[in-house]
Amino acid sequence: MKVLRGFLKLGFAVLMLVAMNELATAQVRRAAQNAEFGPVVQAYLGYLKAEQEVVDDRGSRREISSTYYRRNLNRIRALRSSAIRIARETGNDYLPELEAVTRDEFKNIFDPLPKTENLRAGAVINNTFRFLSTVRAGEIFFVFARLDVYEQAELMKQNDGRAEASTTNLRSSSAQTNNSPSEETIRPRRARTP
Repeated sequence: MKVLRGFLKLGFAVLMLVAMNELATAQVRRAAQNAEFGPVVQAYLGYLKAEQEVVDDRGSRREISSTYYRRNLNRIRALRSSAIRIARETGNDYLPELEAVTRDEFKNIFDPLPKTENLRAGAVINNTFRFLSTVRAGEIFFVFARLDVYEQAELMKQNDGRAEASTTNLRSSSAQTNNSPSEETIRPRRARTP
């Protein structure tokens, strides 16, 4: 009986040592992974982890449907992989505001719907979003970066410059063909995106 108790104590001690070793190894791995990114990227990844916990909690309480649950988990996975890819490629501790949408969700963020066949990396849509890539995470997600106000202002300024140049060209060509004053004062209206 004493021998059996001795073996149990020894087995328990070995089990505790192995568990502590695994815990220490996991902490070292987590610290190494966190050291790879700066505080902004770490905060964003932490935000995505918290969002995943909320979705898991709501799914476990059956507050949401299984399709909604799967789509949100896949969306979080797509955003996480895009954020990590951007942070590694740029080596910068900055992430734009990211949006991951499926093809059927385009109507939620775009007014004139872009054609998915024409999307190229870096393309700007409606002076609001820049297309980054597609990510397959269960289903295909289109990942966009929302342009900041400075980028939007620069694009609007460039578009205004092009519109003014085309208006000037139209005026000069009409002045060469017709000298009537009524036609010279007519000019096309500028279309602006709010």
